[in-house]
Amino acid sequence: MISVCINCGEYHEDKIINMADSLAICPNCNYEHHIKMLPLYVITGASGTGKSTMCYHLMKRQTEYLALECDILWRKEFNQPDNDYYDYRNMWLRVAMNVQQSDKPVILCGTSTPSSYEKVTFVRYFSSIHYLALVCDDETLTARLKARPAFRQAGNDEFIANMLAYNQWYKDNSDTSDFDMTLLDTSNLSVDESIDHVLAWLRANN
Repeated sequence: MISVCINCGEYHEDKIINMADSLAICPNCNYEHHIKMLPLYVITGASGTGKSTMCYHLMKRQTEYLALECDILWRKEFNQPDNDYYDYRNMWLRVAMNVQQSDKPVILCGTSTPSSYEKVTFVRYFSSIHYLALVCDDETLTARLKARPAFRQAGNDEFIANMLAYNQWYKDNSDTSDFDMTLLDTSNLSVDESIDHVLAWLRANN
């Protein structure tokens, strides 16, 4: 859908985008395809800050947005840290781009550093990207990770240290980031309170 031109049949991820008129233009035949260009919302943060919980409850609490847990499509072939997981990010934006053609904005819930999505081809199909980084205090994050089932391998010292550092990165960079990134500290919030904050953030960035 969209990447395949309905006029000439050629496949192009990198169509020319006319944002003012919401057009994707085939670089092969110049056919103009009307598209819906909506904001993309990304809920990110270190493991243990509440991303998966947030995604689950967002699906229950509202119908304005489609919340998707990014881990559901993960495969070992996507483990490409050297290129910042380009294929994985691009695949998810392709999914989100197609979903938004039904006039429903997408929320991607999963770990990603701001700039990850801006590097991929399909980013051109969104009007903007807004990041909400979930954070918490070190004691809370450590306790949450240690409480996870053993199969998740989240309770060892190395993993916890990495997540604490990642959690701190968001705190240190929220004001200096070149991207639209908001922090939400989930340390002392109930699930319902957290969802209320997320919904307010979403609606403020429509």
